[in-house]
Amino acid sequence: MELSKIKKISKALADDNRLKVLLALGKQASCLQCTDIYKMVDLAQPSVSHHMKQLLEADLVTYSKDGRHVRYNLNKEVLGDYIAFLEKLKDF
Repeated sequence: MELSKIKKISKALADDNRLKVLLALGKQASCLQCTDIYKMVDLAQPSVSHHMKQLLEADLVTYSKDGRHVRYNLNKEVLGDYIAFLEKLKDF
């Protein structure tokens, strides 16, 4: 994993609201829709959109559209790569 990608992921993880979203996505068997996320973090729609954009840009979350609805999923592959980097780091 490139250092620029690690930096972007680390910045995305440095916010309580984004961590709440990731935790909720991790607990879900499937996906979360925007309305589910609004209820969880108790923020205005523009703020939620900003946080989701940060998670999407860091590739921690993927999305799919179903008509007007957007469904978000945890990107376990990227998260696994990030965790593997941290595991290597602790061995130094």
